[in-house]
Amino acid sequence: MSDRETEFQQDGPVIRDKRRIDPDTFEVRRAPAAPDASEAVAAGGTSVGDGQTSEELTRAQTALAERTADLQRLQAEYVNYKRRVDRDRDVSRSAGVEGVLRDLLSVLDDVRSARLHEELSPGFKAVADGVERVAAKYGLESFGERGDPFDPHIHEALLHAHADGIAGPTCVEILQPGYRIKDKVIRPARVAVAEPSEQGGASPTGTDASSGPDQARADRIDIDGVDVPETTSDEPGRADESSEQAS
Repeated sequence: MSDRETEFQQDGPVIRDKRRIDPDTFEVRRAPAAPDASEAVAAGGTSVGDGQTSEELTRAQTALAERTADLQRLQAEYVNYKRRVDRDRDVSRSAGVEGVLRDLLSVLDDVRSARLHEELSPGFKAVADGVERVAAKYGLESFGERGDPFDPHIHEALLHAHADGIAGPTCVEILQPGYRIKDKVIRPARVAVAEPSEQGGASPTGTDASSGPDQARADRIDIDGVDVPETTSDEPGRADESSEQAS
């Protein structure tokens, strides 16, 4: 029989009261104080010197500062990465929308031409209105009105003439409207441009009749980006001389 069983048989069960509240005084019991360093040394233990404790504390503080800096750097890199991904996503989406809208410009031009000539049947008119409404939903905006001042940044001149009653280069006819998305022009408006007449009047062809051959040579028609000068006869007798040499 073991010593514990013998003790239990002799003295009865051992009850240890671990309640933190004393049932008699109803006060919180205090935990037994730990032995101080001197008692630990007396009991054969070892104590840590003040110098060693300060060194360990310094190492711990250094390690904590390094881990904190690593965490802050990692957080900053994540924030920059998230911003870059969001920006690239917006740019890709805008590029995709712009590509689709560019392909729709020819359809919108056909719709505008049919509307000007009153060739839209009721059924096709509903489809045309739907296409224009969807294009406007994604930010497509048309511009270019007769009488607008000519701006080479948003207008493309296809025809040139002189006219009275204007103060500067003016769009007198809109051949094709321009389109833009927000502030980005995806197609300039193609227009006919008129400039003020120097002598206060314009000839039927848009050239000042009293300006002479030099002015006639300077006036030209710009079609699809190609300058086509007007044909003039600088020397009246040249045609006759050419015909005589040919004969």
